[in-house]
Amino acid sequence: MQEADTLISDPAGVLAALLAVLAAIFWFGETGPGRRLFSVVPRLVFCYFIPTTLTTLGILPDSSPLYDWIKTFLLPASLVLLILALDLPGILRLGPKAVIMLLAGTAGVVVGAPIALWLFSGLVPPDTWQGMTALSGSWIGGGANMVALAQIAGTSESMFGMMVIVDVTVANIWMGVLLYMAGQSARIDRWMGADTSAIEDLKRRVTEFQERTTRVPQLQDLIMIVAIGFGGMWIATLAARPLEQWAPFFSATVWKMVVVTALAVALSLSPARRLEGAGASKIGSLMLYLLVASIGAHANFMEMREAPLLIAVGAVWMLFHVVILLGIARLIRAPVFFVAVGSQANIGGAASAPIVASAFHPSLAPVGVLLAVAGYVLGTYAGLLCMALLKAVAGA
Repeated sequence: MQEADTLISDPAGVLAALLAVLAAIFWFGETGPGRRLFSVVPRLVFCYFIPTTLTTLGILPDSSPLYDWIKTFLLPASLVLLILALDLPGILRLGPKAVIMLLAGTAGVVVGAPIALWLFSGLVPPDTWQGMTALSGSWIGGGANMVALAQIAGTSESMFGMMVIVDVTVANIWMGVLLYMAGQSARIDRWMGADTSAIEDLKRRVTEFQERTTRVPQLQDLIMIVAIGFGGMWIATLAARPLEQWAPFFSATVWKMVVVTALAVALSLSPARRLEGAGASKIGSLMLYLLVASIGAHANFMEMREAPLLIAVGAVWMLFHVVILLGIARLIRAPVFFVAVGSQANIGGAASAPIVASAFHPSLAPVGVLLAVAGYVLGTYAGLLCMALLKAVAGA
């Protein structure tokens, strides 16, 4: 639906409407019914589908200069701020088994995607590989990676919307299984012969990390956070075109995402990382939610008829992730805590990995955040590998 045919067409009005939707969702999340609802269905789902509903009803346009601006500028800026929280030394101190399980979960997503697509070849739409590329970003890193890879692969808005449905359906079922495993962790650890002595040490370290970084943000902090986010975006944008000419196997869009991720990792090793305690990732998350809302406004419910079949593809895909994860865990005798958090750091990202971690012990929630932030870094790079495999299977 074009801008002239909608109730709200001016970009300023569209921005106000999207922010009003986000504000209403987060306000509702602080009420009793909201807490119960969002404990089952993540906020991000509503941030996508409410704008889709508004577009379907003719209130918002499905095309606007604002959407392009948000995707071009806010996407890389949000990646900078989300990855800024990365604590490489902290993750290494978690022990090799935690990192191994995170990487095993990533391998399961990368390997499972082309196999699932091959099994359903001929039954799914031709552009399914592009949607699965986007979903691989979510299942390795998070929402920002999903949006980034969707842009890189050229995923249509309708296919993106169907992949959101797949993500919510399949990932939430698996999260429920992980929460059940948390309640049975002692029994599972005995069966796997796991050494859980490192868990108590983890509890102590993550509590100290949390106390050391959290503070009340000052105006100077907020200005620095925004400057770093958009500064990283600008540098990556400037570097992308020359890199495309130098190494044309990646487009300028891909190079921009690669450069911005590398810059953010470098910043995470500098004093700039202290800005996470002042809310860098929260501002990055605000950009991310606005991104998802703008993408939702592109889509139309009438174009999502193939979603049930794609859910079956996602279920088979997830099965490969689970099989590889549990096989590696059994081989190295990893505690079920590392299995659950390593998986959810991939599949659920920073929004739900802390929930699974805290199901084992409340003080372990930051471990989920640490591994999920590492997933943000892996998301773009591993997603590009997954995209290459999917393209090969699809013959694209």
